[in-house]
Amino acid sequence: MPVLGITGGIGMGKSTAAGILVSLGIPVVDTDQLAREETAPGSPALAEIQDQLGSEFLDASGRLDRARLASVVFSDPSRRRILEGILHPRIARRWQETTASWRREGVTGAVVIPLLFEKSYEPQFEVVVCVACSQETQQRRLETRGWSPREIEGRKAAQLPIVEKIARSQVMVWTEGSVESHRDQWNRVLGSRRQRLTAGAV
Repeated sequence: MPVLGITGGIGMGKSTAAGILVSLGIPVVDTDQLAREETAPGSPALAEIQDQLGSEFLDASGRLDRARLASVVFSDPSRRRILEGILHPRIARRWQETTASWRREGVTGAVVIPLLFEKSYEPQFEVVVCVACSQETQQRRLETRGWSPREIEGRKAAQLPIVEKIARSQVMVWTEGSVESHRDQWNRVLGSRRQRLTAGAV
C-alpha cells in the first residue's frame, strides 16, 4: 500500500486533512507535532537553538516561545535557515523511520510535510497529495489566527506558490467546502489508489 506525502499552503487545511485520515483509520505523522517534540525542554535541539539563535526565544519556564521565534525567522531568511538546519534533519529521521516501518508491514500511512517540495522529499512517497484552497480563503483563515499582514506574507514567502505545489502533486484535495466534502475526496483518493495497487500499478 502507498505511503502518502501531504503538503499544501499554510492555512489551506493540512491539519484538517490529518484529522480526517485518522478518522478513516489511516495513521498520520504530522511534522509540526514532531517539531514540538524535538524542541521540548531539555532536548538537544532546544539547546542548539538557544546556542545559535539566542536565549530570548525561551520563555520563563524554559520552553520554546514558538510565536516569538516565528516572528523573527519568517522575516530573516538567514536565521530561518539556521533553524531549519537544526530541526529538519531530526524531524526527517523520525518520519523516515516510521514510513520504513509502514512499508515493511504493508500499511498505508501519511506524513504531513508543509515544505515537502521545498526540501525535495517527493521521491520518498508513492503519492503526493496537495491540500489547497483559494488565496482569498487562505487569507481569511490566516487572519483569524491573529497574524498581521507582514506575518502572513512572511510565512507565505517561505513556501513555493500553491500553483506549483498543485502542478507537482499527483492528487489535489480542494478544501473550500465542508469537512464532509473533504472526507468524500479523501475516500475517493484512498479508494482509487487501492484499486490501482490491486491491479499492479502505483
